[in-house]
Amino acid sequence: MTRIKSLDTFTGAGVLSAIAASLCCITPVIALLAGSSSVAANFSWLEPARPYLIGLSIAVLAFAWYLKLKPAKTNDVDCNCETTKKVSFLQSKTFLVIVTVFAILMMTFPLYAKVFYPKPKVQAATVVAVDNKQQAKFTIQGMTCEACEEHVNNELSKVTGVVSYKTSYATRSSLVDFDRSKVNESAIETAINKTGYKVKSYVLVKPPAQ
Repeated sequence: MTRIKSLDTFTGAGVLSAIAASLCCITPVIALLAGSSSVAANFSWLEPARPYLIGLSIAVLAFAWYLKLKPAKTNDVDCNCETTKKVSFLQSKTFLVIVTVFAILMMTFPLYAKVFYPKPKVQAATVVAVDNKQQAKFTIQGMTCEACEEHVNNELSKVTGVVSYKTSYATRSSLVDFDRSKVNESAIETAINKTGYKVKSYVLVKPPAQ
């Protein structure tokens, strides 16, 4: 009984740690599906702890497998007194395999999160007067993975007048080309802030090359 309880404890802890490790990247996808962009950055504060959470998940799942595969001790006195009880599905090796695969998928979620996002709308090709071309670099707080980039890009693609954009969570920024006769920097900042990630500052740079 103690062994079963231990197995359940470590299995649950492994799954929870795996989910927590990628919650900062899972939340933007949930926000997109729920149509509530503002909650996308709610768990970005977990990102610094991600390596430790992944390590914890691997450790506890490894120990759960050890408990599962370790031969059970039997007593010569009572080994023939009762038949071996059938193990429930929740304590079975099959369930542990499912849990392990699920944990791996959660831990690696940032690597494939972008597949859940629709392709950003391509702005219709328009002729922008040279005098109206402008480029701005927005410094964004809260982005932690490619899912965050896609979330910001998804909002930028909806802004009329935005010609192109290049968002990077690594540099915590987004470089946006736009037609300033149709949109200004403040409107673009507002669109980015709708995602839940916050624009800390922005600077105007030279007009994009033709």
